[in-house]
Amino acid sequence: MSVSRFFQGTSRFLKDARMTATSMNAVKLNYHSAAIRQSNFHPIGMHKDTEDNKETTYFDFTEENHKRVQMVLGRYPKNYKQAGIIPLLDLAQRQCGGWIPLAAMDKVANCCEVHPSKVYEVATFYTMFNRTKVGTYFIQLCGTTPCMICGSEQIKKTIEDHVGIKEGETSADGMFTLREVECLGSCANAPMVQLNDDYYECLTKESTIALLDACKAGNPPAMGKWGSLPMNGQVSCEGPLGKTSLFDMEAISGVDPAKTFRTDMDMAPKMDPAEVKGYMGYV
Repeated sequence: MSVSRFFQGTSRFLKDARMTATSMNAVKLNYHSAAIRQSNFHPIGMHKDTEDNKETTYFDFTEENHKRVQMVLGRYPKNYKQAGIIPLLDLAQRQCGGWIPLAAMDKVANCCEVHPSKVYEVATFYTMFNRTKVGTYFIQLCGTTPCMICGSEQIKKTIEDHVGIKEGETSADGMFTLREVECLGSCANAPMVQLNDDYYECLTKESTIALLDACKAGNPPAMGKWGSLPMNGQVSCEGPLGKTSLFDMEAISGVDPAKTFRTDMDMAPKMDPAEVKGYMGYV
C-alpha cells in the first residue's frame, strides 16, 4: 500500500469517526436536554435536567434495600441480571418517594450490569414509573370504558376543582398529583382511583371530596377486609342485590385475608437458578 493511499484511508476513517461521535452526542443531548411534553397520562420519553435530577446527582440504595437488590438479582441466572431491571426500578422509586431520578436509573443499570439506555427504555415504556416528582398522594384515575360510563369524567372534574389542578399536574403544596390512566382492573366497582398503592372504588362526587379531605388531614381511609375500599359501604364487589353466592362461610372462615399475600419469604434464600432443572426432575 502506498503512503498516500494509507493517509487517504486514515483520513476517511477519522472523518467517519467524527460523524459517528457527533451523532451519538446529538442522541445523548436529545435525551438529556429536551423539554418534557405530556400526553394524556404519561410524559414522553425525554429527560430535562433540574437541580435535583442530573447525571451528577448522587443516588444509592439504602443498606436494607441493598439486601433486597441482592435478593432480587439472586432469582435470575448471572448472565440474565437484566431481568431484575423492573423490580429494581420499583425499589428505587419507592425509596425516592414515588419517582425515579436519572441517577437512580443509572444505579439500576450498574446493578444489572447493562448499559443505562437499557434501563431508560424500560423506565420510559411502563407508565408505572414516574421520572418526575409526584405528590404525596399520587392519584391515578381510571378512564377506560366501564369507569367512563359510570362517571369517571365527573370524578376527574371533582378532583381537579377540589384540589385546583388539571390532569397531569401536581398541586402547589406537593400533596396531590393527578393522572388519567387505562384500566386498573376494578371494573365491577367503577368508577375508581388508585391512590399510591391503594384502590378506592364506587366513587361519587361526595365520597371523592371526603377522600381528598381525609388525605389532606394525613388520614386516608384504611383499606377494607379484602385489600381495597369501596366508598359506598360495600365489603367487596357485591352488586345492588347484595351477596348472591359463596354463602358457605364455614369453608372460608378460616382464611385470614391479611395472610393471603405472603411477605415472610421475601428475604428467604432462593435456589440457584442453574439448579432449577434438578429441582424439577429434568436431569
